[in-house]
Amino acid sequence: MMSVAARSRALSPYLQASSWTVSGSLKPLIPARPATSPALPSLAAPLAERSLLGHEKVSAKSARRGQAVSARLNAPAGVRFAHTDIRIPDFSDYRRHEVVDPKKSSQDSSDSRKAFSYLITGSTAVMGVYAAKTVVTQFVSSMSASADVLALSKIEIKLGDIPEGKNMTFKWRGKPLFVRHRSEKEIAAEADVDLSELRDPQHDKDRVLNPSWVIVIGVCTHLGCVPIANAGDYGGYYCPCHGSHYDASGRIRKGPAPLNLEVPYYEFPDDSTVIVG
Repeated sequence: MMSVAARSRALSPYLQASSWTVSGSLKPLIPARPATSPALPSLAAPLAERSLLGHEKVSAKSARRGQAVSARLNAPAGVRFAHTDIRIPDFSDYRRHEVVDPKKSSQDSSDSRKAFSYLITGSTAVMGVYAAKTVVTQFVSSMSASADVLALSKIEIKLGDIPEGKNMTFKWRGKPLFVRHRSEKEIAAEADVDLSELRDPQHDKDRVLNPSWVIVIGVCTHLGCVPIANAGDYGGYYCPCHGSHYDASGRIRKGPAPLNLEVPYYEFPDDSTVIVG
């Protein structure tokens, strides 16, 4: 239902009146003019121009269509327009069964309704946490190394291809990797070195897993040059850039290099294979 309080002349063509109520709050100063008809006009009859109380009049004149209601200044009137063709929607299907009956108190079913609300809230929270965990995991994993990079993180070397007393160079993680097959003479010579004579003291047995094999990264610890294998004053490695000499265990013996050659992580799955990385 809609109530309109405005000038009826502007809105009357668009509204259809279902009832008219005209009452005056002012008392007439002049006696009321007698009606032409002894009977009071019926509201159901078409509005012509009826005399009601005092100088109050209802005039049924419309510029377009429908019925219009007006009142004189000395007799204010109240006119109510109602739309009877509007259907009030029924929200019973959307209400909980416990609160459909208006005569029942909602406190009687508050526990069950709260349990449902807590269940929905908890389920939503669990799904939100799981979704956040998935997003964070995917974001962190996107910054990790790709499959092709991880495939290059390890290198498998067949030791049978390296003769005794020789050194072979492999590319591992973009760096040269020296794999040296030492002879018994070299093993004994490096084991007898006095640690007090070394700039970076380190025993030979602490640098190798198998005394016959020395595996080091071929990058000089001075300025990153690549040493030459089987060269130098100690028969190990020699960096010609600035004259650093390493022995057959990769330890610095002479020159500006401050540290020994780096030993990477490696393991022997069998006697003829080594995996670096």
